[in-house]
Amino acid sequence: MRRSSYLSGGTTKRKANCDVDMAFYLMKEKDNFGKIIILSGDGDFLPVLKYLKRQNKEVLMLARGPRTAKEIKQFTGSNFRDFEYLETKISYTEQK
Repeated sequence: MRRSSYLSGGTTKRKANCDVDMAFYLMKEKDNFGKIIILSGDGDFLPVLKYLKRQNKEVLMLARGPRTAKEIKQFTGSNFRDFEYLETKISYTEQK
């Protein structure tokens, strides 16, 4: 989700608040799921992920390996999947 913030002089700057929004909804909806798939490797999510794990939620991370925070990979362990993993599992076939 992108929002504008107003700067001095009447100009605006666009900024992304997607991670804040996502963390908010993860916490808000935590009682409505037992397993969650998160498509991000941003280390800012680590506190939320730790909390969810303490709440007995299963967390699966799907992200681009080289751009994923080391802490996220360590925390999720075998529940981390690189997007490249999907290439071996999903293929597109054009219907005729």
